Amino acid sequence: MPNNPFDRLPEVPSFTLTSETVADGGAFETPQYSGAFGVPGGEDVSPQLSWSGAPEGTQSYAVTMYDPDAPTGSGFWHWAVANVPATTTELPLGAGSVAGDLLPEGAFQLPNDARAAQYIGAAPPAGHGEHRYFLTVHALDVADIGVPTDATPAFLGFNMATHILGRATIVVTGKIDD
Repeated sequence: MPNNPFDRLPEVPSFTLTSETVADGGAFETPQYSGAFGVPGGEDVSPQLSWSGAPEGTQSYAVTMYDPDAPTGSGFWHWAVANVPATTTELPLGAGSVAGDLLPEGAFQLPNDARAAQYIGAAPPAGHGEHRYFLTVHALDVADIGVPTDATPAFLGFNMATHILGRATIVVTGKIDD
């Protein structure tokens, strides 16, 4: 897969990630697109996610959504959640709301590349072609990844680099016609 954001990171075991909202290799439904970026019908509703089979020793998770195809030279982080307790194996539909009230206790959302601490849905520029969105659950060997609540998703990734025990990813596509 071209421009895979995990190609340059150390290989780690995989585990299972599923969703009632999106399918690996499938396309986002309208509610998962970004209303904040003016996509018609977009509601910025984060998809439901469930995971299982995380490696032994997992003490917490981080959840991210990244678009490596954004026309920025650095991609675009749409969502980042840190300090998800190891006892959690699901985030419900809409967990990425501004309020974050559906997140488990102790978890928090970092500001995305739009500087909003919430899920920002898919928003590929019209006519830019299909974009891929990597929804990833990272199993970590620490209960608290030690990043401030105003950190960037890239800083989260830097701090996770030596703590990742496993990774589960669903790649979903989005496209806006001319």
